[in-house]
Amino acid sequence: MSEQEPGGGQGRAADESAPGRGGEDAQQQSRPTTTKGRLAALGGRIARGALVGLVAGGAGLAVGELVAVATGEASAPVAAAGDWAISITPTWLEQFAIRNFGTNDKTVLLIGVYVTLALAAVVDGVLARTRLTIASILTAVVGVAGAIAAVTRPAADTAALLPSLLAGLAAALVLRWLTILSLKESAPSAEPSGRRRFVLGTLGTAAGALVAGYGGNLWIKKRYNVSEARANVVLPTPAKVLPEPPASVHPDVSGLGPFFTPTSEFYRVDTALTVPRVDPRDWKLKIHGMVERPFEITFEELLSYRFEEHDMTLTCVSNPVGGPYMGNARWLGTSLASLLRRAGVRRGADMILSTSTDGMTIGSPVEAVLDGRQAMLAVAMNGETLPVKHGFPCRMLIPGLYGYVSATKWVTDLNITTYAASDAYWTPRGYSPQAPVKTASRIDVPRSGATVPAGTVVLAGTAWANHRGVAAVEVQIDNGEWREATLAAADTPDTWRQWSYQWENAPKGSHKVKVRATDGTGAVQTSAVQDVVPNGATGHHTVTVKVS
Repeated sequence: MSEQEPGGGQGRAADESAPGRGGEDAQQQSRPTTTKGRLAALGGRIARGALVGLVAGGAGLAVGELVAVATGEASAPVAAAGDWAISITPTWLEQFAIRNFGTNDKTVLLIGVYVTLALAAVVDGVLARTRLTIASILTAVVGVAGAIAAVTRPAADTAALLPSLLAGLAAALVLRWLTILSLKESAPSAEPSGRRRFVLGTLGTAAGALVAGYGGNLWIKKRYNVSEARANVVLPTPAKVLPEPPASVHPDVSGLGPFFTPTSEFYRVDTALTVPRVDPRDWKLKIHGMVERPFEITFEELLSYRFEEHDMTLTCVSNPVGGPYMGNARWLGTSLASLLRRAGVRRGADMILSTSTDGMTIGSPVEAVLDGRQAMLAVAMNGETLPVKHGFPCRMLIPGLYGYVSATKWVTDLNITTYAASDAYWTPRGYSPQAPVKTASRIDVPRSGATVPAGTVVLAGTAWANHRGVAAVEVQIDNGEWREATLAAADTPDTWRQWSYQWENAPKGSHKVKVRATDGTGAVQTSAVQDVVPNGATGHHTVTVKVS
């Protein structure tokens, strides 16, 4: 297919426009004759192509954001690309991101998506100077790929195709328009008016893309904001109000975190690049599968059930030895076991396949819900309605299990099934189908690498053995004998237990300190080192302390 050259003749698109009034001889004479001049000219052409590509890509993303106002935040091009990247990320890379970036892993991913799209736009822009049709097609193909990524998300509908498709089309059209203006502007016979058109077109498009993209993002946030709906939720009064735990659950040690984790500091590890914003008026929970009486309930109906409070420590399977991905809170919810009994679980069913509003699936053992523990559908934590990022309006919690097999946020579906018949999201990725929390402990004070004065050094930390309780904690200094630490008062077997130890006459120098816990069954924490995959890390947390 031939391209219309800026000079008006038919032929291939080239870096230089077709000969102008001066003819071929005049064009040849205007070309740089030195190597330095040719390199400078080449650099200028590449720079103009890169600029055009970036502006065209930005315009496409802006169009995608505006369209996503109607189709949902998760369908926007960058969000769709990020969700796709998460879905194909191998387990080792996912763990690398969590270890190195923590709760900032999604920000890093978004930056990576933007950088990748920017590089692709630069390449397309440079290519367009010599192969305009091919570059335009490639730009549109990127949009198609984004549309496929968006529509193949578990909870997506066909409308999710539109933002990326239209973004690709808009980017291709802008790329073609600005490239033609650029070729005219850079031609030896170019007139000042041509240069002005290119500069104004580029600056105007860039400014419009910034305004439209930023405005579209704000519009999305406003349209799908559930802050007011969350604020309007009237929390039910629990059938039995729990008293505050005694002050003795927390040792009075400077630097040791509180017994209850502040909600604002509670860890968040999930795959939701864009946090689902669910209006409780639209929320429904469906319980079905291997049950005698499947049913659905609305949020209003849920709040009419009997509610209870329970203190519970939540632990992520991605937590390394001594890691931060755990938190302790007071939860308000209704009994999950009561809901399953209402449905009537059939003989042979052994798994609850729970699904969140964004399509994430988690597999939990039926037995862990029906064995008497306080498994619940929670609507509040630490006395306030669930924050959006922690699962508003409703999440699932089962004591004693790692979060990836028990703590579905934004839950909307409970399918009673079997492990033989169904796989949850993490199982094909190398994680165990079932995962009780392992007995573990952590040294919080002093931090590893800290320098402390000689004499009496106070060690303190946290231990947990969810649903079994902690019976003892011991510390070891420089591979010496294990010494029993002082345990703070226990709250429930489902919460962590804090501890302290007075290290008297600590000698000067560098020392290694280890900790281990014994759970309520008498089992001692293992020293065997294991990674978080497939079902939780093991080993003794060790810190280095310098006594001066």
